Amino acid sequence: MNPLMFAGILFGGFLLLGIRIVFEYKRALKFRFGKYIKTLQPGFRWIIPIVETIQVVDIRVITINIVSQEVMTEDNVPCSIDGVVFFKIDDPEKAVLEVEQYKFAITQLSQAALRDVCGKVELDTILSKREEMGKNIKSIVEQETKEWGIEIMDVKIKDIQLPENMRRMMANQAEAERSRRARIILALAEEQAAGKLLEAGKLIDQSPSAIKLRLYQTLSNIAAEKNSTILFPFPEEVLPKPREKSKA
Repeated sequence: MNPLMFAGILFGGFLLLGIRIVFEYKRALKFRFGKYIKTLQPGFRWIIPIVETIQVVDIRVITINIVSQEVMTEDNVPCSIDGVVFFKIDDPEKAVLEVEQYKFAITQLSQAALRDVCGKVELDTILSKREEMGKNIKSIVEQETKEWGIEIMDVKIKDIQLPENMRRMMANQAEAERSRRARIILALAEEQAAGKLLEAGKLIDQSPSAIKLRLYQTLSNIAAEKNSTILFPFPEEVLPKPREKSKA
């Protein structure tokens, strides 16, 4: 083989070995003999094979699950709580050079923060103010991670597991609350109905014609039953007659 051709093949292979493609949603940190040189932007890039290496960092929003943590609340209720953390890399250089395995570090910080925040409040607060609990956890985690070039986007509490006896007690409490509300609504309805009946009675008392019409309506309702017999203990004439309007 021609030495020049052989040298050309080796040189071509050398060039091909250095080709790198950096995607739009990633950044590549370039190292030369282990020393950080610069961060490569998206696109076609070339590095010196063997001499230079790269480490790719994803700058999209990343989610990490907070595994279920056993927490004792302030009112001494044991429960298991899990969640999820949303974060993104703002400074790839710091994320790689300042902390080893930033995902693992964020996971550990989130677990510790969740136990700390939820252990200082009562169970009712955790159940009714999940959003607030998530914000408190986020503020604790981001205090540490901001030095790593990492931005914590959000922290959500996903699930809260309670002991079986506590779930039964809460179900009974909810049932009692629904029963209390139902009794209050019924009492209000009876109060309103009594007021309306009182108003109707006053109107009927003011008009003898209304009394007769009410009597006829009652008789009509009774007569709807074919097996009913109606007896009048007094003649209709004894009912008060409507007053005639005075003529001017």
